[in-house]
Amino acid sequence: MSEKNREGKRTARERLAVEREKQKAAEKRRRALIVGASVVCVLGLAAVIGVIAANTGKDDDSDSAGPVVAPSGAQGEDSLAIPVGKDDAPSTLVVWEDFRCPACKAFEDAYRSTIHELTDAGQLRVEYRLATIIDGNLGGSGSRNAANAAACAQDAGKFVPYHDVLYQNQPPETDDAFSQNSKLFELAAKVDGLDTPAFRKCVEDGTHNAWVAKSNDAFRSGGFSGTPTVLLNGENIYQDQSMTPQKLKQQVQEAAQS
Repeated sequence: MSEKNREGKRTARERLAVEREKQKAAEKRRRALIVGASVVCVLGLAAVIGVIAANTGKDDDSDSAGPVVAPSGAQGEDSLAIPVGKDDAPSTLVVWEDFRCPACKAFEDAYRSTIHELTDAGQLRVEYRLATIIDGNLGGSGSRNAANAAACAQDAGKFVPYHDVLYQNQPPETDDAFSQNSKLFELAAKVDGLDTPAFRKCVEDGTHNAWVAKSNDAFRSGGFSGTPTVLLNGENIYQDQSMTPQKLKQQVQEAAQS
């Protein structure tokens, strides 16, 4: 074979090798584009889901529209506090809570009996103030609907037992069971004399929804870091890592003796 022919074959093989490398590179680019497009679609879907969740979590203006109807006996600025205990008690405990909040349930489970003991003894007055931050964070309406139902229970003079039943039967944080009126009625049946036509109408009509929204606005503008926020005579005691029910009882009793 002549040198010229050998050179021609070598050149052809080289061209073929170059072409194969080009094809491989093109295939890599094609795959990269497909993967990239898939990632963009996933991110786009995540963004859409995020927007939907964010919008779902916001208070629905249509649901919160209408007059602000405070529950019976509500006190304080804009009548946003539900009071429990004697007005002339030496100490006041302000409790900001969300009925979907697991930390609020933990607080209630630990402190419930102590708070009841101190209010019954006339040594402590509690102001319950309601927020809906879990609705805002996770979407849904269970925080608001439970708060409205608790306000309806206040109208019936049954706030404390219904408040306690709601926390004792709190669903998992991601389970928006309190958004269902049927669940709220089921729990109301655990409180003697609460599950009445008047209570059911108040819950179904969302009578206090606008009041709940106003209370949540007050919480958000109050500079609080989360729920529960617990203030004893103006001092945030929930941030005190050494606080216990016994220590709370001691502080309240000391104030009562001074």
